[in-house]
Amino acid sequence: MREVLAQAAFQLFLERGFERTTVDDIVARAGVGRRSFFRYFPSKEDVVFPDHERCLAEMTEFLAAVDDGDPVGAVCDAARIVLRMYAADPEFSVQRYRLTREVPGLRTYELSVVRRYEQTLAGHLRGRFGADGDGELRAEVIAASVVAAHNNGLRLWLRSGGAGDPEAAVDHALDLVRDVWERPAEPSPALEKQAEKQTGKQADKPVPAGGITAGSGDNEVIVMVAAKGTPMWRVVQQIEAAVGEG
Repeated sequence: MREVLAQAAFQLFLERGFERTTVDDIVARAGVGRRSFFRYFPSKEDVVFPDHERCLAEMTEFLAAVDDGDPVGAVCDAARIVLRMYAADPEFSVQRYRLTREVPGLRTYELSVVRRYEQTLAGHLRGRFGADGDGELRAEVIAASVVAAHNNGLRLWLRSGGAGDPEAAVDHALDLVRDVWERPAEPSPALEKQAEKQTGKQADKPVPAGGITAGSGDNEVIVMVAAKGTPMWRVVQQIEAAVGEG
């Protein structure tokens, strides 16, 4: 019945437009009563997103069962559940995307749905990093990054009309997130070479983990070396402190 109502609603939205379609129109097209409609959908806006509640429940269940060893990888995999939901019915997904671009109220509703996904991911990460101080901040920032990366790849596919493989763009975007939050920060080879030239020292001379070394003179060069697993925010903080001291 949920699918029948959603299909009837989208037929009418395409024929008449979202604003001109009423719940009475939808139930008449579906051949059911108003009570049946509101048993499945609280509002006309909800019928545009009939699968998100199920998808959110699936994501929550997935995160509850994953191994704690790779929290960033886990939330990236959880985001792919949403992608598979869209990819399962390309025609419907493209129609919905175009409709939400045309109706501001639906765009606002969609943002609220996206926010629920983001909160679910952040909640999982807080359970791994801690809910206080930097743990909470890290969870929120990573969750927002995952959602932004996923949506960027997904919308590229939707704007193409659903052509090609949607997973390629999303995987690429999520890989960038994992690179930032999982791979230890390393000094740029270009900076190493420039530092060697300025200081007259070998660029491969050991530098204590987390330390900052600088040349002398007006063209001072700062090279940051961080221990494996150092959070990106800590690396940036130390670089900013070094620049400020200079």
